[in-house]
Amino acid sequence: MPYASNILTRTLSATAISTALLFAGSAIAQELPDTMTWSSYDVGSAGYAEASAIADAFGKQYGTRIRIQPSGSAIGRLQPLLSGRADYAFLATETFFAAEGIHDFSTRRWGPQDLRAVAGRPSSFGIFTAADANIKTLEDLKGSRFAYVAGNPSINVKCDAFLAFVGLTRDDVDAIMFPTYANTMSSLARGEADASCTTTTPSHVYELAESPRGIRWLNVPKDDEEGWERLREVAPFFQPYTETEGAGISEENPVDIFAYRYPVLTVRADMDEDAVYNYIKALDETYGMYKDATAVMGRWDLEQAGTPPIDVPFHPGAIRYLEEKGIWTEEHQAWNDQRLARLNALRDAWKEATTEGEGKSDEEFEEIWEAHRTQALESL
Repeated sequence: MPYASNILTRTLSATAISTALLFAGSAIAQELPDTMTWSSYDVGSAGYAEASAIADAFGKQYGTRIRIQPSGSAIGRLQPLLSGRADYAFLATETFFAAEGIHDFSTRRWGPQDLRAVAGRPSSFGIFTAADANIKTLEDLKGSRFAYVAGNPSINVKCDAFLAFVGLTRDDVDAIMFPTYANTMSSLARGEADASCTTTTPSHVYELAESPRGIRWLNVPKDDEEGWERLREVAPFFQPYTETEGAGISEENPVDIFAYRYPVLTVRADMDEDAVYNYIKALDETYGMYKDATAVMGRWDLEQAGTPPIDVPFHPGAIRYLEEKGIWTEEHQAWNDQRLARLNALRDAWKEATTEGEGKSDEEFEEIWEAHRTQALESL
C-alpha cells in the first residue's frame, strides 16, 4: 500500500512540523513571564503612552499580559517597584533622586535606593525665553525673571543645571515660583516671566511661539568642556543633544540643548539577570511594532536608548544583551563602573548617617546626611 503509506508519511511529517513550530512558539513566549506589572507616569503622559505601546507589542508578540500602574507622584511610581508589586518602572528624574538620596528621598524612610537601568530614550530639555526679552545667551539670564515650579525638583534641578553651565545659580536670577507646571510654563505668554525650562513640545511653548512675545531657545555649546563639567556637577545624567522638533524648532532651525532619559526603564539591582536580558531583548525585537506609536518613540532604538549617561548604572542583564548587539563599549563600561562606585559610596554613607542620626530630630538628621553625602562624593 505505497499510496496510503505516502499519505501517512506526509501526515506525520506535517504533524511533526506543526508540533515543532508550536514548541518553538512556546519557547519564544516563555522568554517573558505570562504576566507583568509596570509602573509609570499618569494616564495622558508621554511615559504612560510609551509604556502602553511597548506593552501592546509584547502582548502581540509574546502573549504577555501587562498591567500598567500609573501614578502622578515620584514615590507612587517607585514604591510598587521597590516592594515587588511592579516588575519594571517607566520613570523620570526621580530615578536619579532616589539613587542619590536627595529631595523626596532624603528622609529616614528612603535614602539611596539600589536601582538599575534597562534602557531609556533621550528626551531633550532646554531653556526657552520670550523673544522680546532680548535674552540671547545663557549668560544673558543673569537678573532675568526666571519661572520655577513650586515643589517640582525634577524640573527645577534641570533649570539650575543650565544656570550652572555659565557659572550662575538661582541667586543670580529673579526666581519666581509658580504653583503648578502648567502655570509656570504659561507665565511667559502672560508676561509674568521671561525664561524657564522644559521639553520642546508641550502646548504651552507653542502658545508662547504664537503669541506676540514669540519664543527663543538658548543654545548650549557642545564644545564648552568647562561648562559641561559645571553642569554635570548639578546633574551628571545630561548629554549634549541637537533638537529639530518643537515650538520654534525645525530641521532648518535646530537648537543645541541637552538630553536626559525619559522614560528611564528601571529595575531593582537584585532583579534576575536572565529576566532583564530577556526583557531588553524583547524591547529590541518588537521595536518595529511600536517605534511609530508617537513622534519620539523611534528614540527607543538601543543605539540611543541603551547607552550612558543615564540616571543609574545599567543592569548586568541589559549590559549582556547590549554587548551581544555590539552596542556596549569599553567607554560605556568605564562610565558604568564609575556610576556604580558613586551609588555604592552613597549607600555606605547612608548607613553611617543613619547610625549617627539615631535619636536626633529630622532637621538634625538632614544636616548629618548632607555632611556624609558630601564627604562621600568628594572622596570619589
